[in-house]
Amino acid sequence: MDYEAVADLGPDRRRALFDRDAGVDAVRSDVRDIVDRVQTEGDVALREFASEFDGVEVGNLDVTDEAERAYEEIDDGVRDAIESAAENIREFHEAQLPEDWREEFSEGRELGRRFRPIERVGVYAPGGTAAYPSSVLMGAIPARVAGVEQVAVATPPAEEMNPVTLAAMHVADVDRVYQIGGAQAVAAMAYGTETVDRVQKVVGPGNKWVTAAKAEVRGDVEIDFLAGPSELLVLADDTADPAFVAADLLAQAEHDPNASVVAVTDDEHTAERICAEIDARIDGREREATIRDSLGNDASGVFAARSTSEAVAFAEEYAAEHLSIQADDDEALLDRIDSAGSAFLGPYSPVAAGDYATGTNHVLPTSGTAKVTGGLSVDTFLRSTTVQRLDRDALADLRETVTTLADAEGLEAHGASVDARFEDE
Repeated sequence: MDYEAVADLGPDRRRALFDRDAGVDAVRSDVRDIVDRVQTEGDVALREFASEFDGVEVGNLDVTDEAERAYEEIDDGVRDAIESAAENIREFHEAQLPEDWREEFSEGRELGRRFRPIERVGVYAPGGTAAYPSSVLMGAIPARVAGVEQVAVATPPAEEMNPVTLAAMHVADVDRVYQIGGAQAVAAMAYGTETVDRVQKVVGPGNKWVTAAKAEVRGDVEIDFLAGPSELLVLADDTADPAFVAADLLAQAEHDPNASVVAVTDDEHTAERICAEIDARIDGREREATIRDSLGNDASGVFAARSTSEAVAFAEEYAAEHLSIQADDDEALLDRIDSAGSAFLGPYSPVAAGDYATGTNHVLPTSGTAKVTGGLSVDTFLRSTTVQRLDRDALADLRETVTTLADAEGLEAHGASVDARFEDE
């Protein structure tokens, strides 16, 4: 593998790097047909899609009871790992819970804010080429912490459901488990079927079919955001260990052939050594073919910048889902980068730790959307209400402001609703 110079990147190469596309548009038409069929045919469509897309003849779509059995049957070490990860995730998200508040901003004018959970949430947990019990924990636990009353999880069907994924659902205390995958799962949770309860919000990562379905149902149901394939950008200097950087790039590359993995450094020698470590470590990986495809896609690569400022500008423009800073003054570099889904500082903070166990959420914005939004959190499952109370004197103080602005906007009755309270004067 060879590195590229940031200064030499042409318009097409920059477009591939910075205008990353989750591939949603290419499947929107097919997804629209899937969504329409689920709306009109319900469970019948879900079973037919399971046979067509997953090669599974599904009997019961609801497999909630299997989650508790799986928890009892899995290996003790795996169970302990799930419990440990869940505890850390729960602890981190409990720290995010906002408190209702009320303050007197001036005499007689009391203002505040209160928070309430939404009532019904659907979590999508990917399947297919790999099982993702961690995504179950990341989606369901914050919802529970927020106080969501009913949490359902949908995950692709299989001849034998992955017991670790099912056990994670039990640990996350979900109410319903459905063996439904892909766009049809999103449609089922958005609109409801004979078996699937309709939810108010659908969250969780998935492939381009899942993402396209979330785009399609948005408006009829709330979603978290449109997430594409996994992304990692490592910002390194000459103090970084190239072996650590390469290991992190390979780890994220194994997610998906369309995953985007990038390293950028202001030191050419470090760039060379990162490339050499990638070449030395890629052979024999269990998902080697996927890793090679990911490293070879247009949004991946190792890049040498002429300066730290150029490397930082590259990272900011990339706005990666995962940002790893392996450099001498990582805190100072982080202060210069505003756009990233989650940041990992120092040589001993691999992204894989955040994927599973630190407690932060791994459902994060991709395709540059970290420039405008953050990842899944307790806030995702809360709604806020502002509260105000005025006494007569406080309203009198605001009377002229309200009536003047109401008159300027041509809304006479607005002003009159205030004046009515002073007619006895």
